[in-house]
Amino acid sequence: MHLSDFDYELPNELIAQEPIEPRDSARLLVDGGNHRYHRFVRDLVDLVGPGDVVVVNDTRVIPGRLRVRRGTGGAVEVLLLEMADGGSWSALVRPAAKLRPNEILLDDAGGEVLTFVGRRDDADTFTVRLHDDGQPMSLLERIGSLPLPPYITSDENANERYQTVYSRRPASAAAPTAGLHFTQTLLESIQKRGARLARVELVVGLDTFRPISTEDPRQHTIHTELYSVPDETIDMVQGANRVIAVGTTAVRALETTFSSGRQSGRTSLFIHRGYEWKVVDLMMTNFHMPRTTLLMMIDAFVGPVWRDIYREAVENRYRFLSFGDAMLLDRHAHDH
Repeated sequence: MHLSDFDYELPNELIAQEPIEPRDSARLLVDGGNHRYHRFVRDLVDLVGPGDVVVVNDTRVIPGRLRVRRGTGGAVEVLLLEMADGGSWSALVRPAAKLRPNEILLDDAGGEVLTFVGRRDDADTFTVRLHDDGQPMSLLERIGSLPLPPYITSDENANERYQTVYSRRPASAAAPTAGLHFTQTLLESIQKRGARLARVELVVGLDTFRPISTEDPRQHTIHTELYSVPDETIDMVQGANRVIAVGTTAVRALETTFSSGRQSGRTSLFIHRGYEWKVVDLMMTNFHMPRTTLLMMIDAFVGPVWRDIYREAVENRYRFLSFGDAMLLDRHAHDH
């Protein structure tokens, strides 16, 4: 297996810079095996029915991008990834090279925001400690912003659209983007058709989207992520006609649980070619960056036909990545 197996040409102009309105008017490329159909996300109501279980990841994105400064005035950007024990956080910090261990960083008014503790063991992340009086979310709501992906050049009016309508507990460093297409009306319509809605939580870390740097992509180190799958979801999935996972993060939570037997914890599951699928039948997902673990998951799900699907999406000017369009993939439509 080579990294080039997961490369493709993504025209820059197809990277969506802003979300489409309304949410469910995004296009949906439906994979039917020998044929593919061009629909809209709102048409999902016609594609599900009694016995189907639609599984969503209800994590909420934290406003974890903090623009702070040093006492000397130099600007620093801190991107919070995950809260650790004792109120400290793992974070990306730019620029980090000049910062001293235990240096305090300030807001524009000179108020203390956080302490830069130092580098973590994995070399590319750092430990910081918020000055939040035990109320981190109130501090973040006041001075933070949502960590939109770096390829989105304008964050004007995008903040609330980078949350799913069913999000609950603020914890993630990035949105489960396939879920951004759903409206409350669409969710209700799907349930009126007889499909059931189930929830999982997977706390999305930035490593999910990080390009692979090893020549053999199976040697890539995938970071662990917190997940939880409630009893109710287990029961629904076990009795389902078809399990339709919304997004790669919902896939990862479900497959981790049914592979390991553990309903919560940290998952290091790396799904690539050769993986034996346990539970997910259909996957609704956005179009992913080349050379990523997400594309490796798609390859494991439908086989090499993913190249034809992506080629058709490019030719038909689908919008790619976080604010882009979606596809609905059927694992059983392909012999691979």
